[in-house]
Amino acid sequence: MPPRKRPQDGKKVDPPMKKAKEKHVVALILARGGSKGIPLKNIKKLAGVPLIGWVLRAAHDSGLFDSVWVSTDHDEIAEVAKSFKAKVHRRSLEVSKDSSTSLEAIQEFVKDHPGVDVVCNIQATSPCLHPDHLSEALKLITKDGYDSVFSVVRRHQFRWKEVNEGGSEVTVPLNLDPKNRPRRQDWDGELVENGSFYFSTTSLIKKGILQGGKMTYYEMKPQYSVDIDIDIDWPVAEQRVLRYGYFGKVPPEVVRLMFCKLSGCLTDGRIAISSSEEEMVSFHIRDMEGLRMLKSENVEVVLLNCSQDPIGQSLVEKLRERTGCEVLTVGKKPLEDLQPFLKKKKLEWKDVAYMGNDGADADCLNQSGLSAVPGDAPADAVKAAKYSCHHTAGNGAVREFSEYILLKKQEAKSKREQVRVDCLDSGYATPSSGSQSTESVFSK
Repeated sequence: MPPRKRPQDGKKVDPPMKKAKEKHVVALILARGGSKGIPLKNIKKLAGVPLIGWVLRAAHDSGLFDSVWVSTDHDEIAEVAKSFKAKVHRRSLEVSKDSSTSLEAIQEFVKDHPGVDVVCNIQATSPCLHPDHLSEALKLITKDGYDSVFSVVRRHQFRWKEVNEGGSEVTVPLNLDPKNRPRRQDWDGELVENGSFYFSTTSLIKKGILQGGKMTYYEMKPQYSVDIDIDIDWPVAEQRVLRYGYFGKVPPEVVRLMFCKLSGCLTDGRIAISSSEEEMVSFHIRDMEGLRMLKSENVEVVLLNCSQDPIGQSLVEKLRERTGCEVLTVGKKPLEDLQPFLKKKKLEWKDVAYMGNDGADADCLNQSGLSAVPGDAPADAVKAAKYSCHHTAGNGAVREFSEYILLKKQEAKSKREQVRVDCLDSGYATPSSGSQSTESVFSK
């Protein structure tokens, strides 16, 4: 069977889908605290974001759902869910056991929320899910009349029957003829569930069925089919997410300015005093190179000196000279202090990348198009940031965030060019001529 075409395959795209008016649709992510493989796996940081945050961001930004819920039995998971604007369903002990099934947890939710018509069960461990995946799948229910839709991926793998070791039974092929072994390009492959999401009407769920009635699948491309199962998958998944994950509604190519705190980001926050009573700070040469990389790509860099814990004026002048960056002083509320500067530059917060290190930076971290904190930042700053660096303050964190910004800008540029080519190949107008882009490119 030929694959169901997606927008990036050249298919003309409908305008963004609004909330379904005829049906009450909710997203539900199951996140039990008792993971046996990786402790609290659902909120472990993946590419700087709690694992569950990736799907919550995609669900929320899709605009499809009347509400987005996390079903959990764990306080810490509940707090993370709320920080991503999700509602929390406190699941009972009866459906929080190791032996409990996903269907049982979904049925409990439906019983407690009788007004819901359609549930989208999104797997917390699918961090490369995008809003358009959900939008296209939901249309199959709201427009085409299906009762259940689930995600699949196409695999080209030959399967063989398992036999007991030491037994007399021999294995046999399950999906090929060894005498006529096909080339990969001559074989359509097979569709297998990737577990990213399951849409189902509540009438089916109440009957104990998640996939039934008039049902169909939604095919996702392999690069988006990432499932975190075991710890060894984590580094591989992190690289995949950095390339294919969904980073939010703000196009990263519009980042034109980076604000970076001096103390606690570019430096480690310590000030040494010499025997002659001169103040001294240290910075990592890699971080300085990161700033130069940004400036070479036409991203203006402005360093921030906090009046609450200031670096002395003589040191500020030396840093200004060494980095070639403007230095501004901010107080207890950096957001208010920086607003006039942005207005003068005719920029908005979505055009800004911000690197902070404390709770006072939370508003700036939240509102910026891209934002990050060093690896040793306090919890309130980490929760507000869109990216949490592996490196610590004064020890490579600025370079790491600089590389991250440039990576997202390059990906956006490549995807924008691919959209243009796809539109030309399919005979549709390109986004620059007024049509809608066939695939959104985002940054959180």
